[in-house]
Amino acid sequence: QVQLVESGGGSVQAGGSLRLSCVASGYPYNMGWFRQAPGKEREGLATIYFGSGSTLYADSVKGRFTISRDNAKNTAYLQMNSLKPEDTAMYYCAAHLLAGGTWQKGDFRYWGQGTQVTVSS
Repeated sequence: QVQLVESGGGSVQAGGSLRLSCVASGYPYNMGWFRQAPGKEREGLATIYFGSGSTLYADSVKGRFTISRDNAKNTAYLQMNSLKPEDTAMYYCAAHLLAGGTWQKGDFRYWGQGTQVTVSS
């Protein structure tokens, strides 16, 4: 069992930046960041493989968001720049992509509780 704890959310004005953190209680192998706004479906944003450092991004955030990791701390980060009001959502991290799973669909075994990001215009 791996527990995930997100932090770093908050309120920011449009154009600002935030960095989210997700600490795993064990080695996460791979992690992903997702968001869900009220009334909308969950959206996969980015994923990272802790061994290789390989990353993948959703087109909607490519160039604005950067996922990274600190292997020694079992922590993944999501640096979010040039934030827009439409980025307002609850942000979640997830770990351990299921065998044969698709990261953007959220096929991860473990999930955090989420951290709220609010971007005002």
